[in-house]
Amino acid sequence: MQYSYNNFYEILTKVAKQSPNQIAIFDEKEKLKYHEIKQNVDKVAAYLQLCGVNFGDKVAMAVANSKEFIISYLAITAIGAVAVPMNTFLKTNEFEYILNDCGARVLFASSSLAKELIALSELEILRKIIWIGQTPKKLQSASKDDYVSVDEEYGESAYLSSTPQISKEDMSKGYENNGFVKNVNFSEALNHKYTLSITKYPKIDDLMHIIYTSGTTGKPKGAMISYKNIFSNVIGAHERFKVKKSDRFIVFLPMFHSFTLTAMVLLPIYAGASMVLVRSVFPFSNVLKQTLLKRVTVFLGIPAIYTAIGKAKIPWYFRWFNRIRLFVSGAAPLAKQTIDDFRVKFPRATLVEGYGLSECSPVVAANLFDKQKLLSVGPALNGYEVKIVDDEMMELPVGQIGEIIVKGDCVMQGYYGMPGVTDETIINGWLKTGDLGKIDEEGFIYIVDRKKDLIISKGINIYPREIEEVIYKLEAVEAAAVIGVKDVHADEEVVAFIQVKDGMDLDEKTVREHLKKNLANFKIPKSIYFAEELPRNATGKVLKRVLKEQIKDKI
Repeated sequence: MQYSYNNFYEILTKVAKQSPNQIAIFDEKEKLKYHEIKQNVDKVAAYLQLCGVNFGDKVAMAVANSKEFIISYLAITAIGAVAVPMNTFLKTNEFEYILNDCGARVLFASSSLAKELIALSELEILRKIIWIGQTPKKLQSASKDDYVSVDEEYGESAYLSSTPQISKEDMSKGYENNGFVKNVNFSEALNHKYTLSITKYPKIDDLMHIIYTSGTTGKPKGAMISYKNIFSNVIGAHERFKVKKSDRFIVFLPMFHSFTLTAMVLLPIYAGASMVLVRSVFPFSNVLKQTLLKRVTVFLGIPAIYTAIGKAKIPWYFRWFNRIRLFVSGAAPLAKQTIDDFRVKFPRATLVEGYGLSECSPVVAANLFDKQKLLSVGPALNGYEVKIVDDEMMELPVGQIGEIIVKGDCVMQGYYGMPGVTDETIINGWLKTGDLGKIDEEGFIYIVDRKKDLIISKGINIYPREIEEVIYKLEAVEAAAVIGVKDVHADEEVVAFIQVKDGMDLDEKTVREHLKKNLANFKIPKSIYFAEELPRNATGKVLKRVLKEQIKDKI
């Protein structure tokens, strides 16, 4: 496929020039036009250059939904640096793992996450933390005597304004303008005198961002996504969803998620459309309120959201006066009952179910407007190939269940720093999804189950082994197994089984306190069961399918 652009900064520049007064972002009571977004992006990009961020450097983001997320992301990629959006629900040690793994030098951080992020200020690898919101008080002070100004024009104001500075010790090491006051406020990145000067623009095959997703080792793996990957996905979704400049997308799912980032942020920017930002999905009544008040036309969600809407009592005025033309669901299959309930409540809108994964940028397939099949996620987007294969990678006949493999410009470059795992996942250009499915004679894809041991809860991947490893750190644990069990909403709940060592005691409270110290809340099992012995096969492997059978009627 041929592409008209090399990078996303070209698209932003074009949209800002052609439609400068088009509203790009509705953020609570504030509106930002495309020319204002472009100005802010240029300012932040210039500041990153001032901080010594170079082409290809990794810049991490632990940022809640906000206009600052969008501006920061676009600024990072504008200068050819690589954005690394991180799950904002992680704990300190989980953030630290990702930062060390990708080698991020700069971190954009929401002050609302300060509890987990303050400790990261001690990381040697991080040269700068740019706080969005109020900079934590304990990080606002420093010793003036330890610093000298990089730019003599700033004089005494250099220290006070937290502009880039270098310590006398670092200057002797030749760090030039890479040493500076470590913790600054986002306002510093917007209010400075420097002008953006880009000497090397990103090319189509350059890396745009790294999305960390759970993998076979139990540790997060960084999926490397290029500009080509994103363009192929955005263009394909633009065609499939028939996106127009007049569309307004509501953005309430976390922006760090690949689905939200591509389909709810980059797609509307590509189309010159508008985004309506909602800081949190809770209370959901506010999401519905903003949908109505801001005249939203495109609503993207996950099955848990659609199940709740399908069962809830939606006010009659919302049902009849909303402007929604398209509902899109992703991250997991929709239950038939949810689809039926939804179509009764919103007969004027089209509900489209799609399929994708972070390693595919992420959208692979989506239903057609004029032709949909119940429980199908539709055919692949234009330019992508999808096959169903057996364990030997041999293609299976139409209608037969096997592993879904994908080929096309959507397929990631690989896992960051993990060439061996990449070679196991991508074979001759075909990406093994680990999902089981089938394809009919018209190319419509049906998701049946997952081959790999991932749990998907509210659209987020959770890998059981990571949780099991934390449980095993408890001295009294003999064996542990974590599984996902579907609840009444067709979402998955995390369930843990623990076998205690003979002669030792362990209770649920102790386990939960231990898990809360080491894992993000969404990874903590909803139910914990203690068993005298876990079922195993002849080789000693725990039989998780037996555990699922034992527990399914209790959820």
